[in-house]
Amino acid sequence: MVSDLISRPRRNLIAVVGSIGIAIAACSAAGETIDSTPTALASPEQPATGAELYAASCAECHGADLRGTDRGPSHLSIVYEPDHHSDATFLLAVRNGVRSHHWDFGPMLPIDGLSDEDVTAIVAYVRSVQSEQGFEPYP
Repeated sequence: MVSDLISRPRRNLIAVVGSIGIAIAACSAAGETIDSTPTALASPEQPATGAELYAASCAECHGADLRGTDRGPSHLSIVYEPDHHSDATFLLAVRNGVRSHHWDFGPMLPIDGLSDEDVTAIVAYVRSVQSEQGFEPYP
């Protein structure tokens, strides 16, 4: 029998890895595929459009200068570095909201009225400012 050919520790490892894979799949939105690679700038206008959308939809909590307010964290924090929070994370936060997990500002509610293209432009703007100004240390 095949199971006799695989040692007990190896079977346990296979079971754990399989369970982790199932858990990861279950945590993703049902049927949705989201690219987690950094946003490719479609045009030089995208960050400018994103700046306008950010001012209208994000600045109240995250600050006009991206440095946060008493209602939300700074998008210049090292926590928002692309390796930690991918561009797709921004899209999911806008779509679904997000529970508080790095700070104590409380949960972020979903933001209505922004299309995926709008969020892509906002992320292009945020990434351009991050590139220009660098990242702040995590508190």
